[in-house]
Amino acid sequence: MASIVLDGLSKAFRGPRGEEVHAVRDLSLSIGDGELVVLVGPSGCGKSTTLRMIAGLEDPTAGTIAIGGRVVNGLEPKDRDVAMVFQSYALYPHMTVAENMAFGLRLRKVPRDEIRRRIGEVAAALALDGLLDRKPAALSGGQRQRVALGRAIVRRPRAFLFDEPLSNLDARLRAQMRVELAKLHRGLGATMVYVTHDQVEAMTLGDRIAVLKDGEAQQVADPGTLYDRPANLFVAGFIGSPPMNFFEGSLERDGAILVFRERADVGGFRVPVGSGAAGALSDRAGRPVVLGLRPEAIGDPREAAGGPAGSSVRARVEVVEHLGPETHLHLTTGSHAFTARVGAGSGARPGEPIDLAFSLERARFFDPETGKAI
Repeated sequence: MASIVLDGLSKAFRGPRGEEVHAVRDLSLSIGDGELVVLVGPSGCGKSTTLRMIAGLEDPTAGTIAIGGRVVNGLEPKDRDVAMVFQSYALYPHMTVAENMAFGLRLRKVPRDEIRRRIGEVAAALALDGLLDRKPAALSGGQRQRVALGRAIVRRPRAFLFDEPLSNLDARLRAQMRVELAKLHRGLGATMVYVTHDQVEAMTLGDRIAVLKDGEAQQVADPGTLYDRPANLFVAGFIGSPPMNFFEGSLERDGAILVFRERADVGGFRVPVGSGAAGALSDRAGRPVVLGLRPEAIGDPREAAGGPAGSSVRARVEVVEHLGPETHLHLTTGSHAFTARVGAGSGARPGEPIDLAFSLERARFFDPETGKAI
């Protein structure tokens, strides 16, 4: 396996009017040997273009790509020793599973006995050993995706590149294949770059995640850091399901206490800032801020009275989503909508007012002008 280092990587295209359009802009990222890094972001953010540049399918406009300490910008895809798994399975329909898996090895003149041995090992690891004589048409979607993975694994490349490989599967199969991919990474100790627009896949698979927007990296960190300490409003709103709630307002002094006051035209509630954050925010008093609060930091209505004095907020229940072990409450304060994640036993009903405890000890604050975390 090998490390992958992107240094100042950029890719620009010519638009319909001759203007320069940047798909990727000055991206620098170091992926360690054996690390699984996920590139995540909305459509058009540059994640697939980045992967294609690593594979050699696209030439960068600027910057360098190094694999295993060797700059590979001028190398053909076949000489980079990476394997790519696409959203489409790209299996040969007239070949059996075994023949599909062996195809790349035969092109590389690997001895027949070695091909047979490698296919046997990989097929057993991916539960394909009973399907080797079948053709793709006789396989389910999940089985076809495992064949595509197997075809990449038998090559023993220096790195694996995954371009939204689970997008064609239904929800149940996606969850199953996420587990299989995590086991595969742990078992192989392989360097992997994984592209997805699904933040659940990113959070469950990645050792680290690079969140992209408009071709630029917004934050690169482990899943826990991205969730708890997002660098800006975009990352905070993109990572998490349901996403973080945002409240526009300002910080005010109420004696010795620092208080967040929501804008009066949307709700106007007041809640005390947690003691842990008050010190760092003391110089922001009297200035506008955006309060970011995860749905689980908005307390169960039955426990609202147990929070700090003044932390209770009156809201109106609009929709109740019962999801088995938890319940999502879609609420409004004035004209502002937000979401709370509470326990399964919540007795909240649509159309009713409710008191909720806002835990600002777990809040994040952002500058409304720059969008950056304070």
